Amino acid sequence: MHSNTHGPDTSVLGPPAQKDKPVTATLRPMTTRGAPYLFVLPGLVILGALLSVPLYKVVEYSLYDNVIVEHDPTYVGFGNYTTLFSDPSYWSAGFNTVVFTVGSVLGHMIVGIGLALLVNADINARARTFFRSMLVLPWIFTAVVVALNWQLLLNPFGLINYVLQWLGLISEPLDWLGNPDYAMWALLLISTWRGYPFIMVSFLSGLQTVPKELYEAAEIDGAGFWHKFWHVTLPQLKPVIYGVALLDLIWTFQLFPLVWLSTGGGPGRATEVLSTLTFRLAFVDFQFSQAATVAVSILIISAAFTLLYLRNEARRV
Repeated sequence: MHSNTHGPDTSVLGPPAQKDKPVTATLRPMTTRGAPYLFVLPGLVILGALLSVPLYKVVEYSLYDNVIVEHDPTYVGFGNYTTLFSDPSYWSAGFNTVVFTVGSVLGHMIVGIGLALLVNADINARARTFFRSMLVLPWIFTAVVVALNWQLLLNPFGLINYVLQWLGLISEPLDWLGNPDYAMWALLLISTWRGYPFIMVSFLSGLQTVPKELYEAAEIDGAGFWHKFWHVTLPQLKPVIYGVALLDLIWTFQLFPLVWLSTGGGPGRATEVLSTLTFRLAFVDFQFSQAATVAVSILIISAAFTLLYLRNEARRV
């Protein structure tokens, strides 16, 4: 037998060289990975353009003296911040902001969780749908409608004073929004009424994901309603509670329309929060530099809350 003598001996030359990978095959994974970013790129460009310019101008205004009202404002660096931090009205507004934010978020959480548990109960389907639809109504009203309605209700001659007098809880009508001692409480009531639907809907969605087996096991162990709530419902909803509370905190901290339309920051400065102080400095007192300085302080605090929220969401993914 003779070996093949018509071609090169491949056993001597070694394995055939691997052909070069086509360029398209090399680029395909890159284009696949980059495709989602290309889809969101137009939105990011538009959003960045809309946000970056106003943010830059606000920060810039906070470093100058009397911008807009003077043709050639003077650069003062952090002088506006020094002046602001020594102003008692800023700290008063900051304290009111903390009270309003914490009180509103607590009100939203307590009322929202309570109503979510009620409308999640195993009742007639039509009745459940009816109550769910009715309880989200405060969410669809604008801040103007909410403020006007509550001003009528809390008026000294309004329905709330009439009911309280009829129940014997007060002897004479109270000016809820005009008395500095009651104005913040009245504002918290309005904010709670306006904001609880978002919390209720969020927790209602979370309640749908809690396995029924956990409740059945708790019932076998003899757990009542409160034991099931504390040891089953709350632990299961803990991620939802943390995320929703942070989101509500961010929104409420910088809330302006409802406060301004309900009380205008008054009476006096009893309900003045940082957002209404910014508006008052800019469009009432025409101190745009000071207003920009307050706005930057709100931005920094809101950004800190936002980072906490994003960190919480990253853990949940």
